[in-house]
Amino acid sequence: MDPIAPELLMAFAGGTAGAAGEQIWTSLRNLVRRRPSDGEPYGEGELTALAEAADSAERATALAEVLALRARQDPAFAEALAAWRREAEALEGTRTGAGDVSNVISGGTQSNVVQARDVHGSINFGG
Repeated sequence: MDPIAPELLMAFAGGTAGAAGEQIWTSLRNLVRRRPSDGEPYGEGELTALAEAADSAERATALAEVLALRARQDPAFAEALAAWRREAEALEGTRTGAGDVSNVISGGTQSNVVQARDVHGSINFGG
């Protein structure tokens, strides 16, 4: 299983995905807390740390790494995490990773230049 994108985890931890995002975050918390058949659950510390600082790429990366490790060690967790990931990535407004935008502006004098990705809504210039 590929690691979950830290940006995806940050979006849900920060509440940027609205009420549906809160439900997704709660389901991840419940999944992390689930006791494996052969030991103690782990990853809750990383989950809590990200919830406390949702804009921390370092904390999101740490959570992604612990989730990937746990998935490698526990096939049932891996299956549940894969289902969680599909649901999370399907939620509108949380796409991350592929699809980066690259703009090159050259020559002459420019005005009203916007460089953006995943704009939902209007962009207006005064006037």
